Amino acid sequence: MNKAVLTLGGLGLAYLIYRGSKMLAVDNVRGMRNKNPMNVVKTNIAWDGKVQGDDPTFESFKSYSYGIRAGAKLLTNYEKLYGLNTVRGLISRYAPAHENPTDAYINSVASAAGVGADEQISVKEKLPKLVKAIIHFEIGAVPFSTWYINNSIKELTA
Repeated sequence: MNKAVLTLGGLGLAYLIYRGSKMLAVDNVRGMRNKNPMNVVKTNIAWDGKVQGDDPTFESFKSYSYGIRAGAKLLTNYEKLYGLNTVRGLISRYAPAHENPTDAYINSVASAAGVGADEQISVKEKLPKLVKAIIHFEIGAVPFSTWYINNSIKELTA
């Protein structure tokens, strides 16, 4: 079981995850540095909370909540605009095979969401679990409470 610890050091706050005897610092992970824990790819979309960042590939946001909301909005748009309502469909578009280990990604997200990879779902209803699973796959941990994730995406699930 993972245990989370927040520490305050000379350079600020760090979030650490203990996995057995290993300790992982996620504050230095790219998605955390960009406040984009779902690693939303940089586009010309004027996301709420988007800020100019140094990362050439991924968006940067002024808070983690805005980064989570942007990733969740992509998922709801995939269902609404493209009819994608399976984990396989969503992740194949979100994390295409030419950039990611898509099959492993699909299996990880489907398992965490408690659905089959090809099972039709309501993205809106499964959104909190999908978001949590994507964050875990992208940055290796979920350093946010369920409340924080739900609050970040509440307007998308109402």
